[in-house]
Order: sequence, then structure tokens, then C-alpha cells
Amino acid sequence: MRIVIAGAGEVGFYLAKLLSNESHDIVLIDDNAKILSRVQDSLDVIGIKGDACSIKILREAEVQSADLLIAVTSSEKINFMVSTIGKQLGVAKTIARVNNTEFLDPKCSIDFKQLGIDVMISPEELASKEIWRLIKRSAFTDAFEFEMGKLVLVGINLDNHAPVVNRTINETAALNPNFNFIPIGIQRDGVTMVPRGDTKFIFGDHIYFLSLPAGLEEIINLTGKEEHRIKNVMMLGGGKVGLNAIKKIRKKRKIKLIEQNAERCMSIADEFADVLVINSDGHDVRVLEQESISDMDAYIAVTGNSETNIMSCLMAKAHGVKKTIALVENMDYINLSQTIGIDTLINKKLIAANNIFRYVRQGEVISIAAVHGLDAEVLEFNAKEKSKITKSLVKDLAFPKKAIIGGILRNGVAQMIGGNDQIQPNDKVVVLSEHSVIKEVEKFF
Repeated sequence: MRIVIAGAGEVGFYLAKLLSNESHDIVLIDDNAKILSRVQDSLDVIGIKGDACSIKILREAEVQSADLLIAVTSSEKINFMVSTIGKQLGVAKTIARVNNTEFLDPKCSIDFKQLGIDVMISPEELASKEIWRLIKRSAFTDAFEFEMGKLVLVGINLDNHAPVVNRTINETAALNPNFNFIPIGIQRDGVTMVPRGDTKFIFGDHIYFLSLPAGLEEIINLTGKEEHRIKNVMMLGGGKVGLNAIKKIRKKRKIKLIEQNAERCMSIADEFADVLVINSDGHDVRVLEQESISDMDAYIAVTGNSETNIMSCLMAKAHGVKKTIALVENMDYINLSQTIGIDTLINKKLIAANNIFRYVRQGEVISIAAVHGLDAEVLEFNAKEKSKITKSLVKDLAFPKKAIIGGILRNGVAQMIGGNDQIQPNDKVVVLSEHSVIKEVEKFF
């Protein structure tokens, strides 16, 4: 595919990195020569310096023959303009990064496709959805739902006292008699592994399970964890991510919001009468203690400062808070959560990039899970009538060793998949695949 990306910031760079690794023709437009030079030094992409809203620049990028135009600058207005002009010039499909979640409301009366914008992605909205999933599944470090929760992807850290430690997957099969879940990925010492029957679980593993809803409690027991019902939440930061998260999680929960900006506090208090808004600095441990942080079930730090979010979550952990979530701007921080003691670190730009990435995928990709720190992708495919995946039993498919089929949805009913099962046309199939074999996996669909 020929793909034009407007904006060489973190989202644009990460997308360009993913796409160039798969031999797509990538053109990156940015008005910052230093950033472009740095990107070109590390990636196999064409860089064009200039204003992405310029018709001349877009024509120089040959947007008229491109399969996809992705506008991910920091300016919503520029992204809209780039998409509109690009569509007029002849690009097949456009994706625009937006900040205003009002545009994503199904009740919005504006038809943005008529303006030339095929898809809109909001990093803030996506981050708030992830926070909501993590609060709902408090025992897990990651949570992603397929088909409205009929299949659930979860991540969990393996403690030393876990019943499965030093046992192979085959040895622990008896603990999953109903076959309600399957381990599909392991992150060990920063390395991603696709587990097999003889793979042994060890202390410190970060395990990813694909599960039926009925299997989630079994996974918690299997790994020696506890599911804590989250009723009391303290949140630091009343920006867009924080406000969107409040809208999603406040039902049946008491929320205390700490925000440094007094004017913003007044606005939030007016909008959310059931939220206790405190005008204070989240750095102040005394404030956290005065507001009974030890009584909180969850602490969510979503200010614009990564270090503040990390440090305040560590303070919350030190005061006994069971669930901590920190928003970080630096993608390099993502893998730190497993080593520093915070339950989950999320990066809105990484989430956005992963969501955009699914529109580039070949084959019948329906959705893609944004899994932080995992050198693999979890994809949902639609099995077509004559696709290779339907031709034989799973164990006879010669499926890539660095990929695994986890489960399917057949006629709206979810089930796990074993070697003796056969995938049928129109099944929705969830697969974990390392990046190096994704192209091979796509050929099966």
C-alpha cells in the first residue's frame, strides 16, 4: 500500500515504524526539518518538509494515487483540512486524529464523510475507554473486549505464589476443565513468546489470556490474584482524558478529582454534581492523605506530566491502593509498569496508533487490540468462504509457530479453539501473531 502520513510526532512516527516494517510505501509530511531528518535516519520512509495543508505538498507526496492518507498532527483543524483536501485530490481513504469527542457522538448530525473524512480517531477517547475497561476488570493489567465482551483479552502479572508457577501449560490444563480460556502470549524479560503446551510459567511472567467471560474468575484463581470491586476512585488531572474517563466510570462509584487549575475545577464541579472536586497539587502527599487515599480502591493519574502521574501512583501504592493507572506521554515508559510496581501505564498516542493500524491490515481484519509492550498483535479476522483457514483442522493448518489461534465467534456465540476444531466460513477468529509473521497469518484469511 502507498500511505501518506501528515505529522511526524509520536503517533506519526510510531505508525511509520509499524508500516515501514511491513514494506508499505510511506511518505511522511512535516514542517519540522529536524524531526523529519531524525525519522528518515531510522526508518525507510520518504520525508517531505512542508505544510501538509498545501495542495502543492500533497501532490508532491502523490496523495492522488495513495491508498490511505493519515492526518495525525497535533492540530485537529489541520487534520480536518488535510483530509478534506486529500480526498478532493483523489486519495482512496482518509483518517483524521481529533480532540473533540463531540465529533464521535453517534447522535452528531454532521456527515463528516461528505467533508472527506472517512475515519476519526480520538486518542483521549480511546485512553478513557481503556481506563474504563481496566476499572471494570480490576485484577488485570490489560483488558480488551471483542464483540461486546463475548471474548475478552486480559493481561496479568504472575506472582511467586501463583498456583501455575513452574508448571507447564499442559500440566495446568486440569485447572481449566471447561476450556474457558487459553494463554496466547507471554512477555518475559522484555521478550514476547507465543506459548505452547510445554511452555513453563515462571515468576515474573506477564501473561495474556483470551477468555470467555466465565473464564475470568478462573484465571484470577489460577494466577493467585484477587478481584477487587472498585467503589471509591481518586483521580489526578481534570483534562480531556480525565473528564472522558469520569463520564464512563462514575456510575455506581464515588470519585474524588484533584485538579490544580481553579477555573477548571469550577467548570468540572458544575458539570459533575456527583464528583468531589478538590483544587490542589497532586504532588502534595499531605493532600492525598487528608483526602483518605488509603480508603481508595483505585487511583488514576492522568495529568499532562508523565513523571507526576508515575510518582503519584507510586505514592498511592505505598498507601495500599489496589489499582493504579498512570497516563504517560513517553512511549518508552510503557514497559516500566512491570518493574516499578504500578498496575498499568497507558499511552494515548500508542493506543491511537494501534487503532489506526487496523485500517491498514490486509485480509479480513475486523479489530485489533492495543496491547502495550507486547511485540505482537491480537487481531480479529473474518474467515471468508474460500479462505485457507477453513480448509482443515486447526492442528493440520501449518499455521505459523509465532502465532496462535485463541478463539472464535460463530453465529454470535464465543468459544475457545483447540487443535481438533475446524474454523468455518463467516467465523470471527481472534489471533495473536508476532510482527514477523503477520503477513503469513493474513494469507490464511
